[in-house]
Order: sequence, then C-alpha cells, then structure tokens
Amino acid sequence: MIRFENICWRADRFELGPVSFGVPTGAYGVLTGRTGCGKTTLAEILCGLREPASGRIWINHSEVTHLEPARRGIGYVPQDGALFPTMTVRENLGFAPRLKREPREETAAQVERLASLLGIAQLLERRPEHLSGGERQRVALGRALAAKPAALVLDEPLSALDEQTHSELVRLLKDVQTALGLTALHITHHKQEAAALGDSHFHLENGTVTEVPREKGGLRS
Repeated sequence: MIRFENICWRADRFELGPVSFGVPTGAYGVLTGRTGCGKTTLAEILCGLREPASGRIWINHSEVTHLEPARRGIGYVPQDGALFPTMTVRENLGFAPRLKREPREETAAQVERLASLLGIAQLLERRPEHLSGGERQRVALGRALAAKPAALVLDEPLSALDEQTHSELVRLLKDVQTALGLTALHITHHKQEAAALGDSHFHLENGTVTEVPREKGGLRS
C-alpha cells in the first residue's frame, strides 16, 4: 500500500494539497496531470526527497513521513534513469545490494536474475553511454528492483522513448510488477500509457488529487 494523507507542500506561490489518495497493496497506480502541476513533487515527497509542510505518508502499514529515503523501502525510477555513468550495467544493478552488505555470491545471483527478467543479460558489461534509451530505462528499473523494495515509484520513465520501445516497456513494466507483486505508483502525462498500466488512476489538478473512474475498455483521462 502507498498512501498520501492530507499532504501539503508550498514553495513561493506554488501550493499542493491537501492531497489524500492511496494505491492498494499489489496494485499499479497511475498519476496524471499537466506539466508543472506538481506530480514529480508528490513523487519526491513520497520518496523522502522533499519534506511536506504537513500530512503523513504510509508504505504498507508503516508511517514513513520523516524517515530518510533509504529506510522507506521504495524503489525509485526517475525520468532520466540517473544511472551511475562510470559503472557497468552489472555494477549499477549490484549497487543497492552492496550498500546493504549482502553476500557477494547472493548479489551476483540477484543481478543475473534481474538481468534475465528485464532482458538485459547481454548488456551487463556495458556502461550507460553505450545503451539506448530503452536499455537505460530497463537498467534503471533493475537498479530500483535490486533493493527489494516494498513499493515502486516511477516518474515518467517512458517519456523520451520512441513508439515501439515505449510499447515494449509498457508491457515489461506491467509484467514485472505483476510477477513481483509490487505496489507501484507511475507518473505520466501519456493517456494510453495510463490506460494500459493502471489498476487505479488518479489525476492532479489545481493542487488536489482525484480518482478517475474506470470505464469499459480502459481508463478515462
């Protein structure tokens, strides 16, 4: 479960909130809204990268509002992937397990499993500069999953991809989320993307979030 409870945030003349909504355990939630409306700000508040003015954040049954990011159990995939440029794909995937001081053999096996799941086993020795946009996003997803998160947050991860790669990554995201049973919150401005991925659909406008009812044949935007 991911839950925002009366979250408010302010910067100069920009205000968010109060925002209250939740993604059920094991569901794929999408959050849409116009550029600049505050979607990324909400994602960063959820991940602990910004401090709300008021309100509470819950992951599963634990309040994480004031926990540091590393202790929230969230895997975060930002829009640009934010891979470590001097590390190989293998090293990027193994970064979180190494931070947790997991055994070397266990880390190596986990990297291989993730690479196979995401279709990037042939890329393990490459560095990010030698990857396509779709490959970089697969690696970014793998790095987030390597931390064994309780929840996954994706901030417009597919916005810079061509149409074919975009369609492939949409299917991959849904398959991986379902296979691992993760609770996910995916931020996008892409209507078809929201319809293809979302079990729950929320829309941010004028500082508040409302749930968008499902309609036959997909989600309404």
